[in-house]
Amino acid sequence: MDERTYLIQAVEKARETMLQNLGGPFGALLVDTQGQVFVASNTVLGSNDPTAHAEVNVIRQVCKQKGTHDLQGCILYTTCYPCPMCLSACIWANIKEVYYGCTAQDAEAIGFRDDFIYRYINEGCDDPSVLTLKQSDRSACLVLFEEYAALDKTLY
Repeated sequence: MDERTYLIQAVEKARETMLQNLGGPFGALLVDTQGQVFVASNTVLGSNDPTAHAEVNVIRQVCKQKGTHDLQGCILYTTCYPCPMCLSACIWANIKEVYYGCTAQDAEAIGFRDDFIYRYINEGCDDPSVLTLKQSDRSACLVLFEEYAALDKTLY
């Protein structure tokens, strides 16, 4: 199948849950290295989970089914440019190729904050009206990091 066909499937899944008031107009489809297709949508409202974005949901679905955190070689198709959280999830999952439909500006035009969050990050995350980040007791936490490094654990 081609990228348009995959995006249309993501649109259809998003429309289904959007009309059920489970989430917004966001759908995602992932094709694994064997050509298996997984589809999910945004379910933030239905699950009361602000992280239940379409991309995160499909990544969770695939990782659980495959028993891995590494989706290298998989291709993601999504109805909108990934928000910062979803973009990070793609990077953490080693997804190297993403096709998207709408832009962050399109999402902002209908009330979503994707582009706002990108601006916040680009401006150094230094707007206390959005979020205050305060470092505290690094030395207590650094011990844990040192313990982890000494265990020679798998990095991801």
